[in-house]
Amino acid sequence: MAKFSEKFEDGLMLVAEKVDDNKYLGAIKNAFTTFMPFIIVGSFATLFNTLLCSTTTGLAAFIPSLASLSPAFTAINFATLSIMALPIVFLIGVEMARKNKVPEYICAIACLAGYICVVPQTVSVVVEGATAAAAGLPGAAIGAQGLFIGMIVAILVSELFSALMKIEKIKIKMPASVPHAIAQSFNTLVPILITLVVTSVIGTVFHLMTGSYLNNWIYEVVQAPLEAVFQSPVGAIALFTIAQVFWFLGVHGNMIITPIRNPLIASAIAANIAAASAGQIPNQPITYGSLVSFIVVGGAGLVLSLVISLLIFSKRDDERAVAKLGFVPALFGISEPVVFGLPLVLNVTYAIPFILNGGIATGLLLFFTNIGFLPCNIVDVPFGFPVIVSAFVGHGWQGVVVQLIIIAVGALVYTPFVLMSNKQAKKELN
Repeated sequence: MAKFSEKFEDGLMLVAEKVDDNKYLGAIKNAFTTFMPFIIVGSFATLFNTLLCSTTTGLAAFIPSLASLSPAFTAINFATLSIMALPIVFLIGVEMARKNKVPEYICAIACLAGYICVVPQTVSVVVEGATAAAAGLPGAAIGAQGLFIGMIVAILVSELFSALMKIEKIKIKMPASVPHAIAQSFNTLVPILITLVVTSVIGTVFHLMTGSYLNNWIYEVVQAPLEAVFQSPVGAIALFTIAQVFWFLGVHGNMIITPIRNPLIASAIAANIAAASAGQIPNQPITYGSLVSFIVVGGAGLVLSLVISLLIFSKRDDERAVAKLGFVPALFGISEPVVFGLPLVLNVTYAIPFILNGGIATGLLLFFTNIGFLPCNIVDVPFGFPVIVSAFVGHGWQGVVVQLIIIAVGALVYTPFVLMSNKQAKKELN
């Protein structure tokens, strides 16, 4: 059994190292990490629009002039969420260029141009009752629905551009006296030309053969099914339980699943905001805001719940000291003082609750959403908001109730193992 456990741990550590070293997953992770503040700001713009500019639910009901500010907050929402595929493509291009050691911004612009080449460049408009085509990028191409094809195109285009940049014979060489910026423009000219021609021809041929654009096809075949699985109990609980397994091994579990998780939670909050704007009920429960407020409330593995259980039931001075030290950070979602101070890493005594509590919290979140008690959020609170405040901002008073229930359930799950730890300490003294 011990040998199997060692092999299992070694296997998971190997997976963690491979994920961390993979340049494609790393580029996606870094791109979404960079863009995450803009997603949160975009969701807050929706909140400000509701609280300030709405003539039914906001201050504009009492101060009508505030309604005129609505276009400003709508513009922020559009500039951050409704076109998120474009900056993500650009940022992945920057990250890939750094890893491939080619000009960063030129590669990123090539990725952005390549993406635009494979999506529709016309939109349908209705003028005096007649439908006509006009130049423009449809919302499905530039918004959350374009994330997966955008990631794929950004990686492929950056790799093609980087490979071409290594071929010296196709570069246009300039004299040494020419300024660096100008010389670089000429050096990259042919690689950019070949990259965009290849990308655009592939996109056009695909459209001619299938009658569908690449972004629509990828969304229907890949992204939409993944979103459905991610929002389902089995998929969500499995993903966040896997993250906790890596935490148990001392690896930042959320960082491991970030390349898979972040595109899906970004798409979810965008879908919720779009539904609310259209007068519909948002139906995507797992977003970044719900992750912070419920799934990792008090830290990964519901560490705040463990701290509460230790302070109430633990008779071990060492564990109580760590709990006291970790209590305030845990209120703000910071779990490291307990995870590495108790420690929880490779701690067999607390392994079961530490690994399972993320899945339990996810299940409770989905349960209260499915019965209609907890509304899906349209405001993503950032990491670091304190307990209760995070739930209230994102989900209202119902969120506070669910958050407190999750913390309480987590404490109940941890308590038998705290009592077990007490017995172990007593045996050691004897």
